[in-house]
Amino acid sequence: MTKTIITLKKADLTLGNAAASVHVLKSLDLTIAEGQSVGIIGPSGSGKSTLLMVLAGLERLDSGEIEIAGKPLHDLSEDALADFRGKNIGIVFQSFHLIANMTALENVAVPLELANVANPFDIARRELTAVGLGERLNHYPGQLSGGEQQRVAIARALAPSPAVLIADEPTGNLDTETGRQIADLLFAKQAERGMTLLLVTHDHALAARCSRQIRVRSGEIVGDSSDKAAPKAALA
Repeated sequence: MTKTIITLKKADLTLGNAAASVHVLKSLDLTIAEGQSVGIIGPSGSGKSTLLMVLAGLERLDSGEIEIAGKPLHDLSEDALADFRGKNIGIVFQSFHLIANMTALENVAVPLELANVANPFDIARRELTAVGLGERLNHYPGQLSGGEQQRVAIARALAPSPAVLIADEPTGNLDTETGRQIADLLFAKQAERGMTLLLVTHDHALAARCSRQIRVRSGEIVGDSSDKAAPKAALA
Protein backbone atom coordinates (compact mmCIF):
# COMPACT_ATOMS: atom_id res chain seq x y z
CA MET A 1 0.00 0.00 0.00
CA THR A 2 1.34 3.42 -0.99
CA LYS A 3 2.25 5.63 1.93
CA THR A 4 1.13 9.27 2.07
CA ILE A 5 3.99 11.70 2.73
CA ILE A 6 2.24 15.09 2.27
CA THR A 7 -1.25 16.10 3.34
CA LEU A 8 -2.83 19.55 3.02
CA LYS A 9 -6.29 20.14 4.50
CA LYS A 10 -8.31 23.33 3.94
CA ALA A 11 -5.09 25.27 3.33
CA ASP A 12 -5.85 28.98 3.22
CA LEU A 13 -3.42 31.85 2.77
CA THR A 14 -3.73 35.57 2.04
CA LEU A 15 -0.64 37.68 1.29
CA GLY A 16 -0.40 41.45 1.62
CA ASN A 17 -2.50 43.87 3.65
CA ALA A 18 -5.83 45.65 3.21
CA ALA A 19 -6.49 46.73 -0.39
CA ALA A 20 -3.23 45.14 -1.52
CA SER A 21 -4.07 41.73 -0.09
CA VAL A 22 -4.37 38.70 -2.38
CA HIS A 23 -6.17 35.49 -1.45
CA VAL A 24 -3.44 33.17 -2.78
CA LEU A 25 -4.60 29.73 -1.58
CA LYS A 26 -8.29 29.00 -1.10
CA SER A 27 -9.22 26.13 1.23
CA LEU A 28 -6.98 23.78 -0.73
CA ASP A 29 -6.84 20.01 -0.16
CA LEU A 30 -3.97 17.88 -1.45
CA THR A 31 -2.49 14.44 -0.75
CA ILE A 32 0.81 13.25 -2.22
CA ALA A 33 2.20 9.73 -2.04
CA GLU A 34 5.72 8.85 -0.99
CA GLY A 35 8.09 8.60 -3.95
CA GLN A 36 5.72 10.34 -6.34
CA SER A 37 6.90 12.97 -8.84
CA VAL A 38 4.40 15.82 -9.12
CA GLY A 39 4.46 18.61 -11.69
CA ILE A 40 2.59 21.74 -10.56
CA ILE A 41 1.54 24.00 -13.43
CA GLY A 42 -0.61 27.08 -13.90
CA PRO A 43 -0.49 30.66 -15.17
CA SER A 44 1.53 33.40 -13.48
CA GLY A 45 -0.18 34.50 -10.27
CA SER A 46 -2.13 31.25 -9.96
CA GLY A 47 -0.62 30.41 -6.57
CA LYS A 48 1.55 27.50 -7.66
CA SER A 49 4.85 28.89 -6.32
CA THR A 50 3.15 29.94 -3.07
CA LEU A 51 1.78 26.41 -2.76
CA LEU A 52 5.33 25.12 -3.16
CA MET A 53 6.60 27.53 -0.49
CA VAL A 54 3.91 26.27 1.90
CA LEU A 55 4.94 22.69 1.18
CA ALA A 56 8.58 23.68 1.78
CA GLY A 57 7.70 25.18 5.15
CA LEU A 58 8.73 28.66 3.98
CA GLU A 59 5.23 30.17 4.15
CA ARG A 60 2.80 29.79 7.06
CA LEU A 61 -0.87 29.10 6.41
CA ASP A 62 -3.50 31.47 7.79
CA SER A 63 -5.65 28.42 8.48
CA GLY A 64 -5.75 24.75 7.64
CA GLU A 65 -3.34 21.89 8.24
CA ILE A 66 -0.15 20.64 6.63
CA GLU A 67 1.55 17.36 7.48
CA ILE A 68 4.80 16.10 5.94
CA ALA A 69 6.36 12.74 6.77
CA GLY A 70 3.99 12.39 9.72
CA LYS A 71 4.89 15.79 11.20
CA PRO A 72 2.18 18.50 11.50
CA LEU A 73 4.08 21.58 10.33
CA HIS A 74 1.32 24.02 11.32
CA ASP A 75 1.95 23.17 14.99
CA LEU A 76 5.71 23.75 14.93
CA SER A 77 7.59 26.78 16.25
CA GLU A 78 9.82 28.65 13.78
CA ASP A 79 12.95 26.97 15.16
CA ALA A 80 11.40 23.51 15.07
CA LEU A 81 10.11 24.14 11.54
CA ALA A 82 13.56 25.24 10.35
CA ASP A 83 15.11 22.14 11.91
CA PHE A 84 12.52 19.85 10.28
CA ARG A 85 12.95 21.55 6.90
CA GLY A 86 16.73 21.24 7.02
CA LYS A 87 16.56 17.50 7.63
CA ASN A 88 13.59 16.49 5.48
CA ILE A 89 13.09 18.93 2.61
CA GLY A 90 15.56 19.80 -0.15
CA ILE A 91 14.84 22.98 -2.13
CA VAL A 92 16.11 24.03 -5.56
CA PHE A 93 15.27 27.53 -6.79
CA GLN A 94 15.34 29.11 -10.24
CA SER A 95 18.05 31.58 -9.20
CA PHE A 96 20.49 29.10 -7.56
CA HIS A 97 20.97 31.18 -4.34
CA LEU A 98 24.64 30.25 -3.95
CA ILE A 99 26.94 32.28 -1.68
CA ALA A 100 29.34 34.13 -4.00
CA ASN A 101 32.38 34.09 -1.72
CA MET A 102 32.16 30.36 -0.98
CA THR A 103 33.42 27.59 -3.22
CA ALA A 104 31.08 24.92 -4.57
CA LEU A 105 32.31 22.59 -1.82
CA GLU A 106 31.66 25.19 0.89
CA ASN A 107 28.21 26.05 -0.48
CA VAL A 108 27.17 22.43 -0.01
CA ALA A 109 29.11 21.68 3.19
CA VAL A 110 28.46 24.77 5.31
CA PRO A 111 24.67 24.24 5.71
CA LEU A 112 25.44 20.68 6.85
CA GLU A 113 28.07 21.99 9.24
CA LEU A 114 25.62 24.51 10.72
CA ALA A 115 23.12 21.65 11.20
CA ASN A 116 25.78 19.69 13.13
CA VAL A 117 25.90 16.91 10.53
CA ALA A 118 28.95 14.70 10.89
CA ASN A 119 31.58 14.84 8.11
CA PRO A 120 29.94 17.70 6.17
CA PHE A 121 32.80 18.18 3.70
CA ASP A 122 32.97 14.47 2.90
CA ILE A 123 29.22 14.47 2.19
CA ALA A 124 29.51 17.64 0.10
CA ARG A 125 32.38 16.20 -1.94
CA ARG A 126 30.38 13.03 -2.58
CA GLU A 127 27.24 14.90 -3.63
CA LEU A 128 29.10 17.28 -5.95
CA THR A 129 30.85 14.35 -7.58
CA ALA A 130 27.48 12.63 -8.01
CA VAL A 131 26.13 15.61 -9.98
CA GLY A 132 29.20 15.74 -12.22
CA LEU A 133 31.20 18.45 -10.47
CA GLY A 134 34.02 16.40 -8.95
CA GLU A 135 36.58 18.56 -10.78
CA ARG A 136 34.94 21.86 -9.80
CA LEU A 137 34.88 21.59 -6.01
CA ASN A 138 37.05 24.62 -5.37
CA HIS A 139 35.50 26.91 -7.96
CA TYR A 140 33.42 29.90 -6.88
CA PRO A 141 29.91 30.48 -8.32
CA GLY A 142 31.24 33.27 -10.56
CA GLN A 143 33.61 30.74 -12.15
CA LEU A 144 30.81 28.30 -12.96
CA SER A 145 28.27 28.25 -15.78
CA GLY A 146 24.55 28.56 -15.01
CA GLY A 147 24.10 24.82 -15.41
CA GLU A 148 27.02 24.12 -13.09
CA GLN A 149 25.65 26.52 -10.48
CA GLN A 150 22.31 24.73 -10.59
CA ARG A 151 24.14 21.41 -10.12
CA VAL A 152 25.74 22.86 -6.99
CA ALA A 153 22.28 23.91 -5.78
CA ILE A 154 20.97 20.39 -6.45
CA ALA A 155 23.90 18.84 -4.59
CA ARG A 156 23.19 21.17 -1.66
CA ALA A 157 19.51 20.16 -1.66
CA LEU A 158 20.36 16.45 -1.80
CA ALA A 159 23.13 16.50 0.81
CA PRO A 160 20.87 16.00 3.89
CA SER A 161 19.16 13.02 2.13
CA PRO A 162 15.72 14.65 2.24
CA ALA A 163 12.47 12.73 1.90
CA VAL A 164 11.03 15.51 -0.27
CA LEU A 165 12.80 17.44 -3.03
CA ILE A 166 11.12 20.70 -4.06
CA ALA A 167 12.11 22.52 -7.26
CA ASP A 168 10.69 25.92 -8.25
CA GLU A 169 11.29 26.58 -11.97
CA PRO A 170 14.71 24.83 -11.77
CA THR A 171 15.35 25.22 -15.53
CA GLY A 172 13.92 28.74 -15.86
CA ASN A 173 17.29 30.53 -16.06
CA LEU A 174 18.94 27.99 -18.35
CA ASP A 175 19.14 27.45 -22.10
CA THR A 176 17.14 24.57 -23.57
CA GLU A 177 19.90 21.95 -23.65
CA THR A 178 21.27 22.80 -20.20
CA GLY A 179 17.71 22.82 -18.86
CA ARG A 180 17.16 19.34 -20.28
CA GLN A 181 20.33 18.09 -18.58
CA ILE A 182 19.25 19.56 -15.23
CA ALA A 183 15.79 18.02 -15.59
CA ASP A 184 17.36 14.64 -16.41
CA LEU A 185 19.52 14.97 -13.31
CA LEU A 186 16.56 15.78 -11.04
CA PHE A 187 14.49 12.85 -12.27
CA ALA A 188 17.48 10.49 -12.11
CA LYS A 189 18.22 11.43 -8.50
CA GLN A 190 14.55 11.17 -7.56
CA ALA A 191 14.35 7.67 -9.01
CA GLU A 192 17.70 6.62 -7.54
CA ARG A 193 16.81 7.72 -4.01
CA GLY A 194 13.06 7.13 -3.99
CA MET A 195 12.36 10.73 -2.96
CA THR A 196 9.13 12.60 -3.49
CA LEU A 197 9.69 15.31 -6.13
CA LEU A 198 7.52 18.44 -6.34
CA LEU A 199 8.25 20.52 -9.42
CA VAL A 200 6.73 23.91 -10.28
CA THR A 201 7.22 24.79 -13.94
CA HIS A 202 5.76 26.76 -16.85
CA ASP A 203 7.08 24.01 -19.15
CA HIS A 204 4.24 21.57 -19.83
CA ALA A 205 6.64 19.07 -21.42
CA LEU A 206 8.72 19.05 -18.24
CA ALA A 207 5.63 18.64 -16.06
CA ALA A 208 4.52 15.75 -18.28
CA ARG A 209 7.63 13.81 -17.24
CA CYS A 210 6.21 13.62 -13.72
CA SER A 211 3.96 10.74 -12.72
CA ARG A 212 1.26 13.25 -11.76
CA GLN A 213 0.36 16.76 -12.88
CA ILE A 214 -1.58 19.26 -10.79
CA ARG A 215 -3.02 22.39 -12.39
CA VAL A 216 -3.52 25.46 -10.19
CA ARG A 217 -5.61 28.52 -11.03
CA SER A 218 -6.62 31.40 -8.77
CA GLY A 219 -5.45 29.60 -5.65
CA GLU A 220 -7.38 26.39 -6.33
CA ILE A 221 -6.55 23.00 -7.81
CA VAL A 222 -8.50 22.82 -11.07
CA GLY A 223 -6.90 19.70 -12.53
CA ASP A 224 -5.20 16.61 -11.13
CA SER A 225 -4.09 13.79 -13.42
CA SER A 226 -4.23 10.14 -12.48
CA ASP A 227 -0.87 8.47 -12.03
CA LYS A 228 0.91 7.22 -15.10
CA ALA A 229 4.34 5.90 -15.78
CA ALA A 230 6.82 8.69 -16.43
CA PRO A 231 9.47 8.23 -19.15
CA LYS A 232 12.73 6.88 -17.83
CA ALA A 233 15.11 9.78 -17.28
CA ALA A 234 18.56 9.73 -18.83
CA LEU A 235 21.51 10.64 -16.66
CA ALA A 236 22.88 14.08 -17.43
